[in-house]
Amino acid sequence: MKKLLNEMRALEKMHKEGLIESGIRRIGAEQEMFLVDENHRPAPVNMDLLAELPEKYFTTELGRFNIECNLDPQDLGSDCLSRMENQLVSLVNMTIEKAAKFNTKVVLAGILPTLDKAHLSLDYLTPVPRYYELNTAMNRLRGGDFEFRIKGNDELIIRHDNVMLESCNTSFQVHFQVGPEEFAFLYNIAQAVAAPLMAAAVNSPLLFGKRLWRETRIALFQQSIDTRLSSSHVREQQPRVSFGRHWIKESVLEILQEDISRFRLLLAAEVDEDPFEALEQGRAPKLTALRLHNGTVYRWNRPCYGISDNGKAHLRIENRILPAGPTMVDEMANAAFWFGLMRGVSEEYGDITQVMSFDSAQDNFLQASRLGLAAQFTWPGHENISAADLIRNEMLPLARQGLQELGIVSTDIDRYLGLIDERVASRRTGAQWLLDSLSSFQCEGSKAERLAALTAATIDRQSKGKPVHEWELATLEEAGGWSRHYTDIGHLMTTDLFTVNKDDLVDLVAAMMDWEHIRHVPVEDNEHRLVGLVTHRSLLRLLARGEGQDAPVPVSDVMHEEVVTVPPETSSIEAISLMREKKIGCLPVVKGGKLIGIITERDFMNIAGQLLEAELSK
Repeated sequence: MKKLLNEMRALEKMHKEGLIESGIRRIGAEQEMFLVDENHRPAPVNMDLLAELPEKYFTTELGRFNIECNLDPQDLGSDCLSRMENQLVSLVNMTIEKAAKFNTKVVLAGILPTLDKAHLSLDYLTPVPRYYELNTAMNRLRGGDFEFRIKGNDELIIRHDNVMLESCNTSFQVHFQVGPEEFAFLYNIAQAVAAPLMAAAVNSPLLFGKRLWRETRIALFQQSIDTRLSSSHVREQQPRVSFGRHWIKESVLEILQEDISRFRLLLAAEVDEDPFEALEQGRAPKLTALRLHNGTVYRWNRPCYGISDNGKAHLRIENRILPAGPTMVDEMANAAFWFGLMRGVSEEYGDITQVMSFDSAQDNFLQASRLGLAAQFTWPGHENISAADLIRNEMLPLARQGLQELGIVSTDIDRYLGLIDERVASRRTGAQWLLDSLSSFQCEGSKAERLAALTAATIDRQSKGKPVHEWELATLEEAGGWSRHYTDIGHLMTTDLFTVNKDDLVDLVAAMMDWEHIRHVPVEDNEHRLVGLVTHRSLLRLLARGEGQDAPVPVSDVMHEEVVTVPPETSSIEAISLMREKKIGCLPVVKGGKLIGIITERDFMNIAGQLLEAELSK
């Protein structure tokens, strides 16, 4: 903390004395990627893969199934966007080529469809000390397990106990260098344009197979890094991941000072430099402690301090809003749209804080994250305007004007902004393609098969390079066959369960079996712990004895208390053998003492039917 405060004082001195680079625009980007195996599930091979890739450009991410590459900074102007795209394509293709050595494929996706909670254990944490320390620090601040909730078309409610939820997200982070004297002005512009940018770029509608926000990364990341404890509603607490609380008034110092004041240090590091001594020697100080702390406060538009190749200190706005994918050209179109808006909107509106409230900017951003192009915005001159209309009628012309003023070549302007226009006109964002594809499957295949098909189709479409609005919908056949996705019962079990309490009436169980066409009803307590099982056969025995026709009979009188259960990692073959051995028709699936699913004879009959159909069609 002493080092951090000392570095903050040094930055204040640099800001006051004009020792931070000004008058130049540079841009850069970071590409995060997922790694998947031949069954399109997360492949924990990033350390092996990194050994094959140049250290200058590639680095680790939190999950062993994630990897990141960093692009060279470019002076903003001329053909910088197409040069950036060329390098991005080169680095991603290099990753794809090297990954093939490990039977691994690369996916650009905001959230990987085939991720499940089993992949979020510490077994999948990248073996780097900093990540283990981060997990320890987060757990210490949280005080243990935390509950996570997101509601969209579906609702997700889970409990988790480590930092690995963060690894569900990958993004295309874009950097924009600004001068210290203009930082506040341009940072506020970045906040204002976050909503239309997000609405056009959404690509993360699914998590664990649930249809949630159009850009679920926003809610997921905030909750995965949230260290706030439940408290009185009177006490205000700010999350470490946020859009912010207000417009910036004067300088970058406001943000950094607030973040040091509000958020506990999570990590420490050896700091061997005195920043004031570096300044006396005419060198830009590294500000290691300040950068480390700033890296653990995740504003969607984050201020960054760095040192340019020329040795001068500089400031950047890091745009963390954009998801990875659907394709590299889609990502570059999103980046071009943002760069153009940063200039075009500032020229059109001047000080955005004078014509727009911060609450409107924040609400617009949340609406865009939830609904994508279906969002309704408040914007200067409009009380209520659709995201699509605002983008096509006002934002794209301003972005075009901005890129022209920045000296971007017309061919790049036409190409990238043309893609945004076509994407918005067709309403086919990456998120919409995923949802439309999922809907087209209807009830065919298992959940695992459907999510694998989405992932396989994404890889296929990305390899062809067409932007997402030109993609054909995914097909179930792209999953590669049903057999790949039935290796363990966690991918086969039914999770939409009908259960009863031991004090409920047997009559209710009989009605449920009749209405829902099921033969097994688990009995659980109020904590979702399995305490018994009622079968169709046990009800027949009750009927044969003539009981329950006059006096009410509780479930506890007929349920089996000695229930054979299995964990979700159990292989399908093991489950079949166990059911044969015990002469039972179902296996409740239990994890951590809680009931999470059930596998029955009918499920295996469905698989057998598919196998027979496949054989007979040969």
